[in-house]
Amino acid sequence: MKFPQPLARGRLVQRYKRFFADVVLDDGTETTAHCPNPGAMLGLNHPGLGVWLSHSDDPKRKLTHTLQLVEADGGLVGVNTMNPNKLVAEALENRWIAEVSGYASVRREVKYGGNSRVDFLLEGDGPPLWLEVKNCHFRRDGALAEFPDCVAARSLKHLKALGDEVERGARAVQLFVVQRTDCEEFDACHDLDPAYAAGLTEAAERGVEVLCYACDISPEEIRIARRIPWRGARSS
Repeated sequence: MKFPQPLARGRLVQRYKRFFADVVLDDGTETTAHCPNPGAMLGLNHPGLGVWLSHSDDPKRKLTHTLQLVEADGGLVGVNTMNPNKLVAEALENRWIAEVSGYASVRREVKYGGNSRVDFLLEGDGPPLWLEVKNCHFRRDGALAEFPDCVAARSLKHLKALGDEVERGARAVQLFVVQRTDCEEFDACHDLDPAYAAGLTEAAERGVEVLCYACDISPEEIRIARRIPWRGARSS
């Protein structure tokens, strides 16, 4: 996924009310950017961190800039939670994720689990595949990526819906897109959301497949790059 325009670099002044970030650009311009991330952004919200913003000329937008990348731990981290679905759509089109390739059709935002909508429904000759995507950018223990970084009740609901689809005879995949380049493993965040961690294990026991893919990231492009193992699979 290439950014449509060059990103502007700056320094984070503060992130507040979840969806706002004050930034001083490298040219000295002060701006308030949209922060498309409802999570805690632990480790990525400290004043002074380098950040990269995209710009929009859409006159309907109240904020012209959007926070895309944060410089942390010697690398770039993608914090825009709208991007993983775009990354997965690109990967599906190019068959970069072998475990979910080979389906004739891909539909997005298909209703399931009562009042939820799955990110992707893949269909072909065999059973349909229900594919849910989650963004992961939290790291605190060496090269371990963790999800979530706060209580994620809605994400837990999605796990249960995926398990229900497996019991109906379909395939179901929970795919974590790790928008970092410095992680070699993934696990659920047991201390920040023990219910979700338990739910992920339960979902796997019900037959939901857990996939984790890390990204290559630059100020020009983000791309799904390589699979990393789920630590929880060792005990599931």
